[in-house]
Formats: sequence, structure tokens, C-alpha cells
Amino acid sequence: MFRYSRRAVALVWQTSRPLTVVLAVATVVAGLLPAAAAWVGQLIVDGVVAAVQAEGAVALAPLFWLVALEGGIMAGIAGSQRAIQTAQSLLRAQLGQRVNVMILEKAQTLQLAHFEDSEFYDKLTRARREASSRPLSLVNRTFGLFQNGISLTSYAALLLGFSPWAVVILVAAGLPQFVSEAKFSGDAFRLFRWRSPDTRRQMYLETVLAREDSAKEVKLFQLGPLLLERYRDIFRRLYREDRNLTLRREIWGFVLGLVGTLAFYATYAWIVATTVAGAISLGQMTMYLAVFRQGQGAVSASLGAIGGMYEDNLYLSNLYEYLEQPVTAVHGTRTAGERPGDGLRFEGVSFSYPGSEAPALQDISLTLAPGRSLALVGRNGSGKTTLIKLLAGLYEPSAGRILLDGTDLRDWDPETLRRRIGVIFQDFMRYQLPVGENIGAGDVERFDDESRWREAARRGLADDFIEELPGGYHAQLGRWFQDGRELSGGQWQKIAVARAFMRQGADILVLDEPTAAMDAAAEAEIFEHFRSLTRDRMAILISHRFSTVRMADEIVVLDDGRILEHGSHDALIAADGTYARLFRLQAAGYR
Repeated sequence: MFRYSRRAVALVWQTSRPLTVVLAVATVVAGLLPAAAAWVGQLIVDGVVAAVQAEGAVALAPLFWLVALEGGIMAGIAGSQRAIQTAQSLLRAQLGQRVNVMILEKAQTLQLAHFEDSEFYDKLTRARREASSRPLSLVNRTFGLFQNGISLTSYAALLLGFSPWAVVILVAAGLPQFVSEAKFSGDAFRLFRWRSPDTRRQMYLETVLAREDSAKEVKLFQLGPLLLERYRDIFRRLYREDRNLTLRREIWGFVLGLVGTLAFYATYAWIVATTVAGAISLGQMTMYLAVFRQGQGAVSASLGAIGGMYEDNLYLSNLYEYLEQPVTAVHGTRTAGERPGDGLRFEGVSFSYPGSEAPALQDISLTLAPGRSLALVGRNGSGKTTLIKLLAGLYEPSAGRILLDGTDLRDWDPETLRRRIGVIFQDFMRYQLPVGENIGAGDVERFDDESRWREAARRGLADDFIEELPGGYHAQLGRWFQDGRELSGGQWQKIAVARAFMRQGADILVLDEPTAAMDAAAEAEIFEHFRSLTRDRMAILISHRFSTVRMADEIVVLDDGRILEHGSHDALIAADGTYARLFRLQAAGYR
């Protein structure tokens, strides 16, 4: 039930030890002082009654000191409550940041397969929605339980002077409502987990309806009303479930809460009758009634805290379920290959995406020597981009192996391997950052190096239009932030190509259709320039334009994940196979 309580307390302690100490001390003080205030109140009432009944002159100084003492106690209660609120507020900000950083740090260790898994995305959604607030909530309730426990103990000690049965009634009266709250907390959590896919779908619809990169199609195809209605439908379904749960929870809470009210007034009558009988003084009656009323509040708060802690533990399971997601350990440590200069070798490589029975690649074998270029050709879904993902180490082959300089990619140190590969995918990122940082993203170690930006832009043929932008390499791109500007598709693609040239130490350069938005002449210029700059490197390009593909030294035609044809442009034309047919078909379109 309280599996994560210790971990939550440890997390808060690690976040800020001084604030945790303040919270703990203030909690103890706030727990002790209310009973002391009730006891001093009894002394004041009894002193007043005695003074009224006295026939001679009465010294009022002791009563004034008692009043001053009660005032000091009440000030202490107010100060401790203020200290609790201040510590909680500051911890809330720090802890929310800490947990979000933990979630993002974990994301950096995950593999690409995790992000393409819908079940994992549900875990991530659940963790992000509740986990930043639940650890502090759990700790606050833990301290609150401690505070109310101290108060309840002191109240019970005072009530024992009246009757032990009053203590039993005090505790038992709160149990029915506690059982109800615990039951509905579990129901709310199960509902939260069950509807994670719907919540994620609603978030996606928000993104589509409110993002600039989707606004054009949404308006052009008049999708707004349709998608908005789906958004409303999801809300109505989720609201209906929340409403039903809330109504049941509140109705049962009210009915069972009446048990506590009945217990209080029954005890009230008992204490009044005992006072009338002369068994206790008027001051004691006042104290016992106040103590019983406050004790009921302490019992209710304690049981509520226990129910809340149970609920918080349920929600924290989402966070730790995500943080404890197993990640395959990376064992590679090699920083150099066994046969330097041997190039790339795919040996019987096959691969299937997780959860898919159909293989994306089957028995792929090919070689690429330094100074040579390779073009991948095939229809969409033939396995071209999948092959590049395997080369970049984003996935591991299901069968076979990929060698770089005679060493399996799995044996390479990941950081060393990625420094040797420069890849621009067809769905490259358009960062809402300045121009230079968009280019610098290609080499995080030289991210802020303006001279490297300029060199990479020159190599990517992006320098001409960048120089014409107001602000040049420091111009903000995208529309999310002030003074941001949007580029054309072709200009964005030149930025992406420049990004690939940031890694000057990379000896494998891959362009996966990043020039699709350019016209044929611009793409040919880019690839011709690309080819001239990679004469001593291994270059892989993917394009649907055969005028560009023919520039490569070797061409591989993929179909359904298999190599259908392999050879130079002239050899494949002479073979009069699939490549030759596709080449003639495309060439006919330009006549």
C-alpha cells in the first residue's frame, strides 16, 4: 500500500534538505500546540468561574498571564502553519523540476524502439501528467499524518481524564468514511490508467489543431470542425466517467460523514450531562468539547492522509514504472576498428520492427569502401530508411551483422560510432532556434562555434540565403518565438544538409531524401557538391530522382526489404531490369 512512501521522502530530502527540515519541525510544532491551547483554555475558564464565585477581591494577573500564554500559543500555531505552507510551496517548485528532469534524463537512455511503442507512450503520458506533483503530495500527507498523530495523541491523553470510551468513539467514528475514500481512490486510479490512450489521443488532437505546421492542411481541408468534434467527444466520455465517480464518492462521503457528526453530538450530550451532574467543571467541559471536536478533525485528517497516501502511491507507481523501464545495456567499448580503412560491410542483415511479424529487411549483404558512394533506390516502404537506422545504431539487426573497419557495430563505443556518422533523415528536425544553432545541432561539441556554422553552411550551399536574412546566423527560425521567421521547404533542407557537414570528423555521410522539397536542378547541384566534398569518405544517398542517383558509384535497388539489383548505373541499365524500367519511366516524364 505504501511501497513508494520511503522513496518519495528520500526524493524530497535530496531535493532540499533545509526545506525538508523546516517542514518537519513546523509539523511537530503544529501538532503539539493545539492541545496546549485547549489545556490553557480550560485553565482560563476555570479561573474565571472561580473568580466569579469568589466573595473577596481576586488577583487578575494570573488570568492575564494565561490569556497572554494562549495568545502566544495561537501565534505559534499560525507561524508553524505559515512555515509549513512556505516550505511546501518552495518544495513544490523544486520537486516538480527535479521529477521532470528525471523523466527527461530517463528518456535520453531509451532506445528508438521505446518511442515507437504505443504502450510505452502510455507509460510516459501517465508519468508526466501526475508524477511531478505526487511525490510532494505524498510527503505532505506523511508529515500531515505525523502532525495529526501528535495532536491526536495529546487529545487522547486529555480525553482519558474524562473516559477511555470517548477515545474509542473518537477513532471509530472516522473509520467508515476512511474505507469509502480508500475505495474510491483506487477506483480513480484504475480509471486514470485505463483511459491513458484516450488522454494521449486528446493531447494529439490539441497539437494538430493548434500547431503552425499542421494549420495549413487543417484549414485547407476544413478538418477543424471534424477534429474539434472528436476532441469534444473524448472530453464528454472522460467527463462522464469523472462525473459518475465524483458523485458516488461525494454521496457516500456525505452519508458516512454523518456517522462522525452523530458521534460528536452523542458525546457532546454525554459531556454536558456529566457537567450538570457536577462530575467535571465548566472549564473541563469546554476543554473536552474542544478536544473532541478537534480530535475528530485530527482523526478525519489522519485517515484522509492515509487514504491520500494510498492514492499517491498508486500514481507514483506510474513514475517509477517509467523510470524503471529496462534498457538494454550498451557493451561496446571499441574506439577503432580491427581493419582500419576496410569500410562498411553488411553481412546477411535482417531486421523486423518490434511487434511486427513482417521483416523490414531480409538477408542484406553489401560493402562500401572509403571514397565510394552508394545510392539506395526503391519504392516507399522497401527498407531504405530502416537500413540507415541500423547503420546509425538506432536499432540492432535481428540477424546478421554490420561491420565498420572490420568491427561489429555492437562492439563500438556508441559515442565514437556516432561521431563517425553524419545523417540527415527525410523527416529532419526544424528547430525553433537561431539559424546557426539549427546548423550547430549536427555536432553538439561545436554547437556554439560560429566559424564552424559558416563552414558547414558553405558546404551545404546554404550560406547565400543565410547572409541575406536580417540577423544572419543569429536570426530566429520558426514562428514560436518573437521575431521568428519561417523558411521555404528548400531553404530548410539546405539548413539540414549543412547540419550534416558540422561533423567534420565523420567519414560516413548519409542523405536520406532531405532534398525532396527542392527542384531537380537544386537537388542535382547539392548532390554534385556533396559528392565532391566526400571523395575520401563513404557516402550514402537516398533519392527518388534518378538524375541524382546515377551520380553514385554503386546503386542498390531494394524491394520488400531485399536487394533486387546491385551495380553501377551503366551496368543496371544494361541489365534492363527494374532499375532500367524505372529510369526510363522517369526520363519519359521530362521529355
